[in-house]
Amino acid sequence: MFSRIQTLYLFIAALLAFGSMAFPFWSFTTDHLILFGDFKDVQGAGFVVTAGSIGGGILSPLTGIVSLATIFFFKDRKLQQKLIFLCYVLFAADLLAGLAGGHFLKQHLETLSTSVSFAPGGGMFLLLPEPVLFWLASLGVKKDEKIATAYKRL
Repeated sequence: MFSRIQTLYLFIAALLAFGSMAFPFWSFTTDHLILFGDFKDVQGAGFVVTAGSIGGGILSPLTGIVSLATIFFFKDRKLQQKLIFLCYVLFAADLLAGLAGGHFLKQHLETLSTSVSFAPGGGMFLLLPEPVLFWLASLGVKKDEKIATAYKRL
């Protein structure tokens, strides 16, 4: 289990998913600095901003948990592939929640102030390598399946 390369890829992806919760997804500057991230509430920003923040707060650790759980299904490679696909879906939903929440927060802040500047935060940059790691893990699982199939023929 630990000697397989996909274990390393899935473990790093889980670390990135959990680590993205510690940093803001977006930072906005108006009269003061506003950080948007997982479970960060902005007063009066609206339902979509709150839903994006809560969604990111739920989906980030869920991606990490599924990624870690996938490591332990090394004997059932079909299930492992399905769980890796689930990790892709959770990543996409997490990214979409953060982007939607950040977009609507920017619109809300523009109604309150004339000058709003924004920049992506560390939480977003920690999420971005995850699909590459899931793809590499999927390649490792396929390689294991190919080796196991060849071994069964003997």
